[in-house]
Amino acid sequence: MSPDNEKVPRKIQAILQTIFDHKSVVVVYVLGGPGAGKGTQCTRLVKGFDFVHLSAGDLLRAEQNRSNSEYGEMIRTYIREGTIVPMEVTIKLLENAMTAALETKKGSPAWSNGSGRFLIDGFPRKMDQALKFDESVCLASLTLYYDCDEETMLSRLLERGKTSGREDDNVESIKKRFVVYKEQTKPVIEYYEKLGKVAKIDSTSDVDEVYKKTAEAITPFLEKKK
Repeated sequence: MSPDNEKVPRKIQAILQTIFDHKSVVVVYVLGGPGAGKGTQCTRLVKGFDFVHLSAGDLLRAEQNRSNSEYGEMIRTYIREGTIVPMEVTIKLLENAMTAALETKKGSPAWSNGSGRFLIDGFPRKMDQALKFDESVCLASLTLYYDCDEETMLSRLLERGKTSGREDDNVESIKKRFVVYKEQTKPVIEYYEKLGKVAKIDSTSDVDEVYKKTAEAITPFLEKKK
């Protein structure tokens, strides 16, 4: 049994028939509270390590604005309320985006022979999402957890809201998102910590310092995956 599979509960091992093979397709979850700096760090990791960054939130927002989308109004309502979109929708959007990226990037060094590197940002936000994605799409290899206090995150989001145009960058929606994060996403992080699959990074400091810590965590991990 591979080292990755040794850390997978037996009930998952028994049914693990994923669309993508985790031995060649690397999935790194990027988790942390709203405003913890996940997107900023993903942008840098894409440039530094040839990842493809998939933001679950961006995919959902694009889908809600897509002409004739059957999910558009539903997604808009969930986002506005700060609650979680049904996982079947999010997982299908992620799967489609991964398939497209593997085709587009296959000439790059880190993407040859069916290999690939994905940062999945803001997902999974609930345990059932985590288990479903690991079981059916691709077993995640690592979680980057950006730890940040609520005061800092609130300040960042309100500043972003001045220019983002996002419906949920307001105090009322942000506070709802904090509650959802603590109640539903923190248990996901704790689950992967027990599996030894979490790199915890303090993201309260400046962007450069956070990226330095992130690179220090991701470099040895990718070396082992070669």
